[in-house]
Amino acid sequence: MDITVHRPGDLTAADRVAWTALQSKAHLDGAAEMANPFLSPEFTLAVAHWRRGVRIAVVREDGEPAAFFPFQRSVTGVGRAIGLGVSDCQGLVHRPGFTWDARELLRACGLALYEFDHLAGGQEPFEAGASGSFASPVMDIDQGYEAYLHRLKAKSPKFIRSTLAKERRLTRDHGTVRYVHDERDPEVLDVLMGWKSAQYRRTGRSDRFAQAWISQMVRQLFHTRSEQFAGLLSVLYVDDVPAAAHFGLRSERVIAQWFPAYDPAFGKYSPGLLMHLRMAEAAAADGIAYLDLGRGQKQYKDSLKTRELTVSEGWVALRHPAAIAHRARRAPVRALRNTVLSRPELFEPADKLLKRVGHIRSRKKE
Repeated sequence: MDITVHRPGDLTAADRVAWTALQSKAHLDGAAEMANPFLSPEFTLAVAHWRRGVRIAVVREDGEPAAFFPFQRSVTGVGRAIGLGVSDCQGLVHRPGFTWDARELLRACGLALYEFDHLAGGQEPFEAGASGSFASPVMDIDQGYEAYLHRLKAKSPKFIRSTLAKERRLTRDHGTVRYVHDERDPEVLDVLMGWKSAQYRRTGRSDRFAQAWISQMVRQLFHTRSEQFAGLLSVLYVDDVPAAAHFGLRSERVIAQWFPAYDPAFGKYSPGLLMHLRMAEAAAADGIAYLDLGRGQKQYKDSLKTRELTVSEGWVALRHPAAIAHRARRAPVRALRNTVLSRPELFEPADKLLKRVGHIRSRKKE
């Protein structure tokens, strides 16, 4: 393999076109997950604008790009998936039939270790180092919205009836419900980020938007638009007031859910579910194949999903002191977290404790 490593600003326009072309054709070769917008050059370049150490390895065969591998590198040679902690799909974008040796790739990139937590399926050389695999629910809409709705009704007719009944009550109680699939008003994005920050605090989670680089990157992605990629803000309005919203990323065939939230004042009407159904309808009309709801089991995802993808976490490492030290520090934390998440008898009390802490924290801010 001919492997060269580039700073993001040094990637040529031709290489960016080739990268996007590999994603566009991935579904034709049974690798639909590679079309995820988190694997796009636009996302990598957005992360690079706000974070140091971003590099892109380009693998060529017979002079032509065969694979693109974006990563973040520390001064000690510890590599992380691009945007680790906020990206929901990670890995190497490659042409059909391409194979690689993970450790050879790491050595060429100057990495002692490569860590991931949302590794896409079909990345066997990296999957060998996975410490766990997790479901990422999907809403399939490639056959159209009516076909999707039919599948939901067959799975749970009560869910559809009750959700649509809530929409009628919402209209009766508060006014006209309308949906905007691609809202361009940045002030509405600020409203969504405010809701999400409050949700993080209320549930005792770390507020991602308290980190300036994440807020700034999301705003940058909101203004990033092409035929192949866009930051997509979708909003459910009630009498012209935002009731629920979602900001995510769109490629030609996939919408990746990222930041959904709603106004708690409308909570009893399930505005988030209503918004997701409207989003599925509009996305199907745009030719989107599926909505990836992201890793993690939640009730609303179980209600909306038609199937599940599998993502992995873990690392591939060389025999190197930096790799040994990093694994020693990170492995116990990952193991504890995954044990709690996978066992209801541990998760439920932990979740209640986090919410109690979040309630106290929210009251102090009032």
